[in-house]
Amino acid sequence: MPGEQAHGAEQLSSFYEQAYTREPAESAVYGRWRALGAVGKADHVVALCARAGLDPASTLEVGCGDGALLCELHRRDFGGRLAGAEITEAAAAIARARPEIETVAVFDGVQLPFADASYELGLLSHVLEHVPDPASLLGEVARTSCAVLVEVPLEANLSASRAGKRGGSAAVGHLQRFDRRSVRELVRGAGMRIACELEDPLPLKVHLFHAQTPSARIRAAAKWALRSALHGAAPALARRLFTLHYACLCLAVQGGGTQPPSKS
Repeated sequence: MPGEQAHGAEQLSSFYEQAYTREPAESAVYGRWRALGAVGKADHVVALCARAGLDPASTLEVGCGDGALLCELHRRDFGGRLAGAEITEAAAAIARARPEIETVAVFDGVQLPFADASYELGLLSHVLEHVPDPASLLGEVARTSCAVLVEVPLEANLSASRAGKRGGSAAVGHLQRFDRRSVRELVRGAGMRIACELEDPLPLKVHLFHAQTPSARIRAAAKWALRSALHGAAPALARRLFTLHYACLCLAVQGGGTQPPSKS
């Protein structure tokens, strides 16, 4: 199994090395996309930690990419000492160039180079859907971090099941399709419990990002309005019809590991 994990991680590293070595103009577009996504992700991190009474003095993001989320947390003066881990040197080099981030380690996708409970908060934000063995990676982050925040797209729905949508997910490296139940099973398997959770249909700006024409922007805005209204009125139905982003803050089961410090 370790050999299979390492082989899968090598393939993953090669895929994402290409994603961070694009032509300058294309890289700039993707950089803006990641920065926009980081705003919503940071909203979720701050909101869930506030609900749990957690004010971390140190934060490790595994699969940090170019460091956009960590920098957004720094801008909000949240997360304390910030660190990242990546499987690609190309992404890690970009993240290391950001002064807001204390350290960025390159790891093999299997074992993190940190001691047990090194960080108060671990982040896996839109990472588990990209890896061949999400249970092992979550367990490894749970080892290194007292609390873990997981965010994934819920793609076990009718819209994402269409052939065109499945192809799009594969093109951006989605290897797993989650629903809330499967995430909860992963969390339990890692010896953790969900302290609090949230989901949303994404902000309007995200829907508008790739809409280049007036008509496309109108369609994107209408899509966002419809999804937001349906999610607000009938969330269970919304989950069955289209993709939502789901985030949960996970703590060690009592007696099963180090608990994070809470706000006094």
